[in-house]
Amino acid sequence: MVRVVHAGDFHLDSAFGALTPEQARQRRMESRRTPERLVEWANDHGADLLLLSGDLFDSDSPYGDTAPLLAQALGCFRGQAVIAPGNHDPLTPDGPYARTRWSDNVHIFTEDRMQTITFPDLNCAVHGAAFTAPECPTDSVLPGFRVPQDGLIHIGLLHGDVTTSDSRYRPIRAADIAGSGLDYLALGHVHSCSGVLTAGAVPYAYCGCIEGRGFDELGEKGILTGTVERGKAELSFVPFARRRYEVLNVDVTGRSAENALRAALPDATVRDIYRIIFTGETDERGLDLKSIEEQFAPDFFHLELRDETRIGEDVWARAQEDSLRGLFLRELRTKFDVASSDDERAKISLAARFGLAALDGRDL
Repeated sequence: MVRVVHAGDFHLDSAFGALTPEQARQRRMESRRTPERLVEWANDHGADLLLLSGDLFDSDSPYGDTAPLLAQALGCFRGQAVIAPGNHDPLTPDGPYARTRWSDNVHIFTEDRMQTITFPDLNCAVHGAAFTAPECPTDSVLPGFRVPQDGLIHIGLLHGDVTTSDSRYRPIRAADIAGSGLDYLALGHVHSCSGVLTAGAVPYAYCGCIEGRGFDELGEKGILTGTVERGKAELSFVPFARRRYEVLNVDVTGRSAENALRAALPDATVRDIYRIIFTGETDERGLDLKSIEEQFAPDFFHLELRDETRIGEDVWARAQEDSLRGLFLRELRTKFDVASSDDERAKISLAARFGLAALDGRDL
């Protein structure tokens, strides 16, 4: 039995473009500490193997100290670390893997074909391959691969795309996983944790990214950890991200946006990055997002607000007035009633707000 930690898709030195420049700088600094935190956790939990499934760097040109910091952290791991470079950080002569000095316990696959690293003390062999360019449109590694019947625990480590269609990022077929005979296949590339799946009798999993980097990577992110033995893999997800991205929809119908938001928020948000989307009905003035942000921003690492509310029926009722305001609202309500999508209705509601503000001589 081998105790493993499966992690990947660190994307060190990501831009974090949706944040302020200072917040983005802080997030890059925090992410550079991720390998150190991971190694401390793995040592504390007695891991034998650290399986790193690629895209550890966001590009093949990271900041000057990023790769040395990764190497320093992995050198402190008490077990063996194995890396399968991905499409963002392919193994190239001028890339960070080739330029960095690695300790003896760090093993990096260097070719776009299956290679094998054997660890006799662990009664284990790890098989894997590297991306050697940013794209790999064919699965050149698993077809025809089969582990030997030698009594060892056999683990696979790849960056790629399990799919039934084409992919630029090493398409991997379930049938090839099933035919490999591996005791576990550790995968990188997909940023959500899959949990342990099976193809035939072979367990495989995506660990997901270790830190979310945008609102397309929501919720808890982390690692998979557990044990692998011959014919059996038992791994579970462990949250590990310093900060989470979350999207929260808040219905303001019948109450103030502030009260609705307070009621909807979980207890602890100060470490996290939130997008709050206000929905429901408001009066013709809409929401004062600047005021709301000033009140609530200290409760978050970063807060983004969006107003997707619509004007209420009490405002539309004024379309019956014998006035310029009534005529304006009647014209818009006719368009509102035949609108084919929520997006179109939202635009009409916004037009009504701006038009009413102009008619009243006030700023929106």
